[in-house]
Amino acid sequence: MSISNPSLPLPLTKGGKAEENYVGRFAPSPTGPLHFGSLITAVASYCDARAHQGKWLVRIEDTDIPRIYPGSEEHILRAMDAFGFDPNAEIIFQKDRLDIYEGVIEQLRHQGLVYACQCTRKMLGSNHIYQGTCRDLNLPFEHQAIRLKVEDIEICFDDPLQGRHCSNLKQDLGDFVLKRRDGIINYQLAVVVDDYLQGMTHVVRGADLLDNTERQIYLGQLLGYPRLQYMHLPLAMNDQGQKLSKQNLAQALDLTQAPQLLQQALTALHQPDVELDTPERMLKQAVAQWNIKQIPHTTELQGHYL
Repeated sequence: MSISNPSLPLPLTKGGKAEENYVGRFAPSPTGPLHFGSLITAVASYCDARAHQGKWLVRIEDTDIPRIYPGSEEHILRAMDAFGFDPNAEIIFQKDRLDIYEGVIEQLRHQGLVYACQCTRKMLGSNHIYQGTCRDLNLPFEHQAIRLKVEDIEICFDDPLQGRHCSNLKQDLGDFVLKRRDGIINYQLAVVVDDYLQGMTHVVRGADLLDNTERQIYLGQLLGYPRLQYMHLPLAMNDQGQKLSKQNLAQALDLTQAPQLLQQALTALHQPDVELDTPERMLKQAVAQWNIKQIPHTTELQGHYL
């Protein structure tokens, strides 16, 4: 498994036109080791890409450097091998690409689409809709958060599992942060830029990210990027009714049990049974039988997982 040179981002276009072939990805954050919910996303994104004769890439979303859990990036890389995943391109790490994101912020700044914000969480209180307090203050950009200006328009997309989803960013959220006051690049910016640079056409991810999609579509439109297709998977839940996550202390994947865990992930996605074999052969069979119509059209999977 190879890891990319951050100075050489993959191009989106050939001859000025976007690639039409399916390109998907698995993009975990190394805030802890991979868990069963992560595996469901990896399996679904992999099978959907390969069932469309497309490419499947892996990206480590680690811009929030203080939250990186020691050893988690290594666990992710070992898991890719243990479960038989074979990305079609070198793995990239977002923390190696900060200059790219800074360049996009500068581009937006020159277009007058972002502004500096001095508001803290304490100042904002419990109101989750940003009221544009700093929008017209013309504050210096140094040591401040950078917010994107949003318009009073509705953004919609059609999800094959979750149906039509719409949001008016101005009314529902307000101007949102692209870079934090501490200098950390926000997820919303990094994911949009890298999906573009890596030529993504499809995004398969968990339903916990559903409400981020309109923000990412809007930012992509401002930057002139092609629009992606999104599919949000139902989440695996623990016995406390919480989604499996590092924060909720979900168990790390036991890489020695990869075939059994692959079977469980496919069963959770309501896919046809595959024979217990090597992970590579099991994935090949899963791709041949892949059917998204069988995936529950809900935000949560039934049953409890560890």
